[in-house]
Amino acid sequence: MENFQIRSYGKSELALCYSPDITESAARRKLMRWIDRKPGLMGAMWAAGYNELSHTFLPLEVKLIVEALGEP
Repeated sequence: MENFQIRSYGKSELALCYSPDITESAARRKLMRWIDRKPGLMGAMWAAGYNELSHTFLPLEVKLIVEALGEP
């Protein structure tokens, strides 16, 4: 993806950036599995104010994800 920007993303929106060839819900589940399995990432997100009930990732959360997983 060219010129990926750190900003707020809907969870499904960001997930589809990483996995554009699967369904929205499958992409979201896959991204959340990657986040859970990356050592320290979920802890850093909780410390940054992550809310599992929110439908969006805040810019700081997106930054943490991209630092841990790479750009989509």
